[in-house]
Amino acid sequence: MSTFIKKKLNSKNYKIAIIVAEFNPLISEQLRLGAIDAFYFLGGIKSNIQCYYVPGAFEIPGCVQQIINNKNVDAIITLGAVIKGGTPHFDFVAGETANKISLLSTQSSIPVLFGVLTTDTLQQALERAGTKALNKGWEIMEATISTIQTYYQIKEK
Repeated sequence: MSTFIKKKLNSKNYKIAIIVAEFNPLISEQLRLGAIDAFYFLGGIKSNIQCYYVPGAFEIPGCVQQIINNKNVDAIITLGAVIKGGTPHFDFVAGETANKISLLSTQSSIPVLFGVLTTDTLQQALERAGTKALNKGWEIMEATISTIQTYYQIKEK
């Protein structure tokens, strides 16, 4: 029988890039603030976190690739919100963004985490970016630190 043992999370020495889609800024900014609050809560220092902004979720994968190619970071977090409207645009943007981020994550030697909300309504997005059910930005930072620790554990000889 296997038992899950939660690791002690500490972000003190990790360098993290956060990519923020500026479309739906009310949501994106709350996610960003939640992630940064978690980073500091877990011991991170200001000089080890960098935010990059793109117009919308569709532009996130290109920015991920640029960071992988040009920056020395331990992980990349992607944040944004795609809210369903009355056209199929939602399906294309949400699907392509998720697929490309997933592909980049599997091709990279560092964790690339998907923190783009895909919701049916603005209210659902607001709930996930607030404190009512815990900010998803905070959650994605915890997942990022945990994943970094796992990657380093795997790389140890």
